[in-house]
Amino acid sequence: MTETVLLLLLAANVLSFSLMGADKRRARQGAWRIPERTLFLAAALFGALGGVLGMRVFHHKTKHLRFRLGFPALLIAQAALVGLWAWQQLGR
Repeated sequence: MTETVLLLLLAANVLSFSLMGADKRRARQGAWRIPERTLFLAAALFGALGGVLGMRVFHHKTKHLRFRLGFPALLIAQAALVGLWAWQQLGR
């Protein structure tokens, strides 16, 4: 169970990070962009760490206040939930 949860978290964060990189690449090329709603959905589905890292690594969406505040807020909430879950797992 624990391994499955960790793999899902890893997959969600890799996806979110990859979407940020792909959208930045598309922005530079003038190509079709990934909707902001999709970027937020990926971050909201426990991919906030990947989203925050993607913002920093790719310097993407850093001027948008909703991303600068929203992604870290999601990350804090997700870290708290994962921490609570891990704490409960240790108590078993």
